[in-house]
Amino acid sequence: MSLVPEVELKDILLSNSTFGPSEIIFISNRISNDFSQFPNLTEATQQLEQQTERSPATSVKLGVCQYLTGHYTNAIETLGNADGGALALFYQGKCHYALGAYDTAIQSYNTAQAAGYNGDLCQLAVAACKRQQKDIEGAMAIVDNMFGPIEQTAEYLYQRGATIAATCSNPLEVVKLYERAVEAEDNHPGALFGLALENDRRGNDEKAIELYQRAAAVFPAHVGALLNLGLLYEDHDQYEHAASCYDRILDSYPTHPQAALYRADSIASMDEHYDHQTEKMRQQIAGVMSIPIAQFELSVRSRNCLKKMGLFTLGDLCKVSEMELLNSKNFGETSLYEIREMMSNKGLMIGQFAHQKEAEEEPIDLSHLTPEEQVLLDRPMSDLNLSVRARKCMTRLGLTTIGELIRKSADDLLECKNFGVTSLTEVREKLTQAGLSLRGE
Repeated sequence: MSLVPEVELKDILLSNSTFGPSEIIFISNRISNDFSQFPNLTEATQQLEQQTERSPATSVKLGVCQYLTGHYTNAIETLGNADGGALALFYQGKCHYALGAYDTAIQSYNTAQAAGYNGDLCQLAVAACKRQQKDIEGAMAIVDNMFGPIEQTAEYLYQRGATIAATCSNPLEVVKLYERAVEAEDNHPGALFGLALENDRRGNDEKAIELYQRAAAVFPAHVGALLNLGLLYEDHDQYEHAASCYDRILDSYPTHPQAALYRADSIASMDEHYDHQTEKMRQQIAGVMSIPIAQFELSVRSRNCLKKMGLFTLGDLCKVSEMELLNSKNFGETSLYEIREMMSNKGLMIGQFAHQKEAEEEPIDLSHLTPEEQVLLDRPMSDLNLSVRARKCMTRLGLTTIGELIRKSADDLLECKNFGVTSLTEVREKLTQAGLSLRGE
């Protein structure tokens, strides 16, 4: 079937015309180029669902539409009642893959191949399933045994790159394979995402954002690209753009838990009215509080008394009360008046932050840990396999080992920019799996 740009998306889905891989590609490209077409897909899907009697061919259309809109369970049921053909079987496999049912997906892909679907594409899909199951050798065996024109396709180059990436053995080869995949197909979402992730890990935010944007523009939405792009936007305080990324995911996958939570975080950040002038004043006060007392001309008595009390900066004086000063030996009203005047000249007061004085932290008792758990404390943070968001927050906090992490409380972590309840729950779960916990828990 020859498709031209004037063909309406809804006409393809609601007419009795042929429906196959080329039509699905057309629909995906149409929405990728103009996301305002997405409502036409949802409306056509709803109209197909409302039909009381559907032919097997119409059920295939509906099942594919349900897959494209992220309703995988419904799609599996619809496609199971379709014509039993290769296309229906292949998209059942894609739905099972999206739901994480990799064994069932492999069965569907193999059955689709036996029914006549493109064998190379089915085997590459099986390789992707095996990679998700951590069967890297099985995935590599599949791509190693594929020959001919398929080796020059974007999907093959991407799957080979992703499989090698899973071995963590040759990052340069991985990048080259992804780059070749993009050369073969400039909008291949997996290859674009892979390149973006490599740049993201190396701190090349600008390039990573560009590549994530390209990957995210492809329909159906590449969830990983949209999630990571949203996180990068948040890092650059572009919360509205971040929320738009999460909205894109929710448009296609309405029940996606991470997207919903991340969107809520972004909206909350947008709603916070950050007072830059107040922050500027806070920084100025912090600078003044760090001034050493030794810079001021005080009496010998006052200077000696402050030294004995361990007070060396104006900030130290802000954290003690006048009564504490007066209770110090040889510190009288004259010295108190002298200190008051010195503080007043700098816009400060004795004891103005005394209520914020923190109690000294008691050392953490690690005696209850097994020898194996204590060994974990020196392991790098990367061993926890945290998400991108949580990993970046660990970097901001300067935490490089698991031992440094467990010395932090939940409140300490929540003070870090972009570290919310979702990330805290993730960290707690990872530590629990290792038999550890945060300070005070």
